[in-house]
Amino acid sequence: MAANVETMFYTRTKPWHGLGTRVQEAPDSLSALVLAGLDWQVIQKEVQTADGMPVPGFKANIRETDDQVLGIVTDRYKVVQNEDAFAFTDELLGGGVTYETAGSLQGGRRTWILARLPQRYIISGDEITPYLVFMNSHDGTGAIKAAMTPVRVVCQNTLNLALSTAKRAWSTNHVGDIQGKLEDAKDTLLYAEKYMSELGKGIDALNQKKLSDRQVYEYIDTLIPLPAKATDVQKRNVERMREDLKERYYAAPDLKHVGKNAYRFINAVSDFTTHARPLRERSNYRESLFAKTVDGNPMLDKAYQMVRAA
Repeated sequence: MAANVETMFYTRTKPWHGLGTRVQEAPDSLSALVLAGLDWQVIQKEVQTADGMPVPGFKANIRETDDQVLGIVTDRYKVVQNEDAFAFTDELLGGGVTYETAGSLQGGRRTWILARLPQRYIISGDEITPYLVFMNSHDGTGAIKAAMTPVRVVCQNTLNLALSTAKRAWSTNHVGDIQGKLEDAKDTLLYAEKYMSELGKGIDALNQKKLSDRQVYEYIDTLIPLPAKATDVQKRNVERMREDLKERYYAAPDLKHVGKNAYRFINAVSDFTTHARPLRERSNYRESLFAKTVDGNPMLDKAYQMVRAA
């Protein structure tokens, strides 16, 4: 991850590998833009061959400050500038929003913003804070993405559950009417209150679903399956991960007040997917983990569907 982070700022605890500029308080959007090292423009230039022949239909996205080529894109590609991304979150979230972290990855090819909403929610006795994640790319390989991400304050577990009754995520490609698409994003994400309300109903329902130890063990076996013709090493790895998840369900201090129910299980799975170390930690592991705050975590979504169907 260290090689992928170019510039960033953060508040509170050190993220990832402790890189970036730490600030005491989450700044406003203008200062966040500077602190994150995102106060630069992307310009587009025509693409030419080495001998000066134009390449029709393509343009180069170039960072204006240092002429860094961020990507080769089609001439249909529309740039979303970093300052426009911050302006979008300002307008979407309104007064009271604060920026927790922002920065660039892969030499400026990808950027992100994490903003904390001013509202606080108490759901089933837990304080849950909603965040907005906005991710953008300048290299032509990724979409513009935004999503609400509720975080259980006591343990920093994400509860970004895929609800059928309220949307929490939005994405679009860099083509067409970008401003119109951003307006559509506002219609999707503006009503954070609706998502949090529906999340509260979902959590209350999970609290009502009692789980036996047998059910918990079966769910864990389903979430962490043993591969066909597993080697001895694979068997040991699977057993270690299963025991890790069981420990998070049965022994986590922050779940002591929660009964043996579906909400406790979902928190254990969230804790496992967010904080457990992978068997092999690849260089982009933490970047991929952060991306799941937008895209959702398949294991958490699967766990939620299983306990709901019980």
